[in-house]
This record gives sequence, structure tokens and C-alpha cells, in this order.
Amino acid sequence: MEYEILGGNLPVAVCKLQQGESMFTQSGGLGWFSAGFKMSTNIKGGIFKGIGRIFMKESFFMTTYKCNASEGLLAFPSNFPGSIITYDLKPGESIITQKSSFLCAESSVTLSMHFKSQIMIGLFSGEGFIMQKVTGPGKVFLDIDGSTVRYSLQSGEIMMVDNSHIASLSSTVGIKMVLVKGLMNLFFSGEGVFFIELTGPGDIMLQTMPIKNLANCIAPYLHFKKSKNVGSSDPNTEYDA
Repeated sequence: MEYEILGGNLPVAVCKLQQGESMFTQSGGLGWFSAGFKMSTNIKGGIFKGIGRIFMKESFFMTTYKCNASEGLLAFPSNFPGSIITYDLKPGESIITQKSSFLCAESSVTLSMHFKSQIMIGLFSGEGFIMQKVTGPGKVFLDIDGSTVRYSLQSGEIMMVDNSHIASLSSTVGIKMVLVKGLMNLFFSGEGVFFIELTGPGDIMLQTMPIKNLANCIAPYLHFKKSKNVGSSDPNTEYDA
């Protein structure tokens, strides 16, 4: 399979498949495709994995596209401004990602839930207690908020990360929660109560603009005024921004 990432800050993964190759995505994840594909929708991995995907903010059903022509094209657009990153996983190799980041993958890739080792990380990190575990073999495409920065941590090397900026990391990377020190820092730094300590060895991918941070930046500029008929379909309802 060959692929390219197009679209700049509104990216799309365009994948060229050969006959017999297949990819899967969540419901509604496909943008466009060429003729010659067989489409099949099911609960990939069974009902328990389907339920697990709901907790990971993915869809219960997955759709697989198999190329029956000599070659074909599939396009998977991102859901919001950001980046699409790729991993070519070896058999048994896994990465840990944030919820809702899965875009598409080759059919040999599997998705499962991953629980953070410390429950307090999940409660206060801004990403919840459950993350995703993606296991190879095969190529996987992740939909990431904003731009991305990759670091390769050596054994014992530490990176302190602000809440919600973890996009993905190697399964070998250690993760724990560290309380912000100092009362002034704790209450007035704006960095929250905890940092996340990531310890090598392994690669980490950090995202520059988590979608909830973007929403918080935009929110003060959105002002809505409704007509007196609240909740009606009255065409005279006014919305001012």
C-alpha cells in the first residue's frame, strides 16, 4: 500500500491499494474512493471490542474496504484542523494513543482499550482514564489536534507534559502523574494541578493544540441571541457572533 498526506492544516490521507489489500475505518470515516472496492460493515473484533470502542469515543461499527480491482484509491479526511500521523507497526508492536484519534488502518491492525496505570492520571489529565492501544502488523493513521512534535526518549529520560497534549506514545514509555509544586504555581499558573511525567525508552508524539483548548479560545468570542421563541424552528431566530 502507498499513501500520501494532502491538505495542509485540513489534511486527508489518500491511500493507493493493490488488488486484495484492504483498510478499515470508523463509521463515516471515508471521504471518497475509486471504483472497484467491496464495502463491508460489521462489529470488528466482536461485540466486546465494539463496546470498548464506544468508551474510546470511536464507533461501534467499523467499515472495511477491500480492493477488487488491479488498484484503487481511498481517501480519509481529518475531522478537524490538525495533522494526520502514520505508524508502520511490526507484528505485535503497539502504540498508545488518545481517545478518538483513530482515523483508519490496514485490516491486520487491531484496536483495544488501554487503561492508564494510575487512575488519578485519568481523572485529572483531561483525557480520561481510558486510552487506545493500537497493535500491528500494519499501517495506522491517527487524526491529531493541531501540529505534532515527536521526541525519542532514551532509557530513563523524562519529559514533563501539560494536560491533554499527549497524542501517542510507544507502549514502552512510562507514564505517571506529578503534582505541581508550590501554592502559587498550583493555583495561579494556569497549568492545572498535575503534570504528566513520561519516561523513556520510547517515542512520544505531542500535539500543539488539543481540540478542547481551541474551543476554550474561541468560546469568549461567540455570543448568541435567540428570539423569544426559544427552541422553535422560526426562521426569524437571530444568532450573532
